[in-house]
Amino acid sequence: MEAPPSTSPTSPPPLLPPPSSSSSSYTLFITIMSKRRTWVFLFVLVYAILLASLWNSLKSILSWYKHQAQPSSSGWPALYASVLLGAVFGLLSMVAALAVAVPATLVTWITVLVLLAFFGKPKRTLVLEGRKITREIVGFVFKILLKEGNLVAAVCAVLGYFALIRKNSGE
Repeated sequence: MEAPPSTSPTSPPPLLPPPSSSSSSYTLFITIMSKRRTWVFLFVLVYAILLASLWNSLKSILSWYKHQAQPSSSGWPALYASVLLGAVFGLLSMVAALAVAVPATLVTWITVLVLLAFFGKPKRTLVLEGRKITREIVGFVFKILLKEGNLVAAVCAVLGYFALIRKNSGE
């Protein structure tokens, strides 16, 4: 006489059905997204899309400068155009830096919350600490983005000014 199959919790689970196409596509998606070169490609793609979308703005700024600049004119049109160019590139650099900062910020945030949970913080305290940490991290990232964006804008404005003055004096 055979013993009935055991239903104890230590028995192995029944065999799972073969994976469906949706789970295999999910696995493929996770595999692709876990590669560093995929993220680099996405970063470059987003940056290229932003630059392409701002290309018309850049062309219109330079077109305005061509109409305003005269060989005998003062440097004011070049100053205005260079400030606008600096603002465009500063904004573009802030968006590009945000694309890099968001994943790093999320990893930091998750790490801190996991460490707090690991050291035995109660759930209610963990939620309150999580909110406070989120505010601090977002504020810190925002300050850094503004500082970096302003730095890029200033450098691009100065370089743009000298390039436009040189171009205007050469014509």
